[in-house]
Amino acid sequence: MAIARAFSLILLMFLAACNAKERGSTEITLWHAYRGAEADALQAVVEIYNSANAARGVQVRTLPVPFDAYADKISAAVPRGRGPDLFLFAQDRLGGWAEAGQAVEPIGFLLEERHRSRFLPNMLEAMTYRGQVYGLPFNFKSLALIRNTALAPEAPTTSQELAAIARANTQAARGIYGLAFQYQNFDFQAALLNGFGGGALDERNRAILDRAENARAFELLLRWKDEDPKLPPEPSGALITSLFNSQRAAFVISGPWFFGEVAPEIAAAVSPLPTLDEAGGAPIRPWVFVEGVFIAQGSKNVDEAFAFADFLTGPDAAAVMAAQGRQLPANAEVYQRREIADDPVLAGFRQQLDSAVLIPNAAEMALVWAPGEQASRRILRKEAGPAAALADAQAALERSIADLRRPQP
Repeated sequence: MAIARAFSLILLMFLAACNAKERGSTEITLWHAYRGAEADALQAVVEIYNSANAARGVQVRTLPVPFDAYADKISAAVPRGRGPDLFLFAQDRLGGWAEAGQAVEPIGFLLEERHRSRFLPNMLEAMTYRGQVYGLPFNFKSLALIRNTALAPEAPTTSQELAAIARANTQAARGIYGLAFQYQNFDFQAALLNGFGGGALDERNRAILDRAENARAFELLLRWKDEDPKLPPEPSGALITSLFNSQRAAFVISGPWFFGEVAPEIAAAVSPLPTLDEAGGAPIRPWVFVEGVFIAQGSKNVDEAFAFADFLTGPDAAAVMAAQGRQLPANAEVYQRREIADDPVLAGFRQQLDSAVLIPNAAEMALVWAPGEQASRRILRKEAGPAAALADAQAALERSIADLRRPQP
C-alpha cells in the first residue's frame, strides 16, 4: 500500500510538471539589495503575485545582493548572460548602463497611458535617459528633517530657527547635540549645495563643482560643525542612531531608512528641511533617488518580467511596501489611501519631495563622487578652503568627463 501511495505521488508530481511545461512554466528572477522590513515586504508582494499567477505557471524568485557589490555585480553579470530578468536600482547609474548598452532594456514600447500617468511628478523622468524610458519607478528616497518631539515639539521652517533650537539642545562637552547628521558624506552635503543654487552637474551634465554657491554652502556647513550649533565629530550612521535613541540629538537629517533604527519609545516626526536664510530663503534641496524596476538586457522573459514590474509598481503592491516595508512608493494613487495619507512619517517624506531635486541619471554622475568626497574631506579637515578644494575637484571632474567622452580606439 505504501509503495502504491508513493507511486501515485510520483505520478502526480510528474503530471504536474508536464502540465506546467505545457503551460509554458516561467521563472522570473529579481535581484534587490533590501534587508529587514523592506525585504520582508517585497517578499510578501512576490508571494501575492506568485499565488495569483500559479495557474499560468509563472513564478518570481528574489535574490538579495549585498549593496556594496550590487552595482558591480549587475555590470559584470548581465552582459555575460548571468544576470536576472529584473533588478531594482536607483537612477544614478542608469546613464552609464544605457550608454554601455549591456545592462538595461528600453521599455518605452511596452508603456501604456496608465503607466505614464500612475506615478508622482518627475518619477518617470528619473527612468528616462536621452528620451528613452528604461524602467518603471518603484520608490523614492530623500533626506528630510527628523526630530525628537520631546526635545523639539515644533518643526523649524528656516535655517536660523533650526540653529536656534539646536543650539538650545546642545551640550557638546556632555556629548549632547541639537543637530546630528552624516555631514561628511557628499550626498548629505549636496542638499546644501543645491539649496544655495550650486550642485554637481548642470542641465547639460557639465561639471559645476567650483561654483561660488557651493563654496558658500560649505562655509555654512563649517559654521554648523564648529560653532553654531556645533555638530558631533566623526558622525557615523551608528553614532547618529545612538544619539537619537538616547535622547542626545534633537534633530537628525536622514532618510526613511532611519526609522528602521529608531527605538520604539522615541516619539519622532518628519518635516521638510528648512529654508536657508543664508541663501535668500531658498529651501534646502536634497537629492531624490528614485529606485526603478529594470529589465536586464538579454532576459528571455521580457513580457512576463514587464508584467511583474507592472504589478510591482501598481497601487496594491505600493500599499504593502509603504505600510509593511516603510518605503515611499512612486505610485501616486497609494497616497490617497487613508492608512498611507494618515501616516505622519510617510506624509512628511512625501512633502519633502516637493522641494527635492532628482539626482542626475547621466553617465557623468558616477564620476562626481570621488572628487566631491575628496573636496569635502579636505574642507572639513581644514586642509583647504572651500573655494580652493572645489576648484581642484572641478578640474578632476572635468578630466574624468573628458576621458568618458573621448572616442575609444
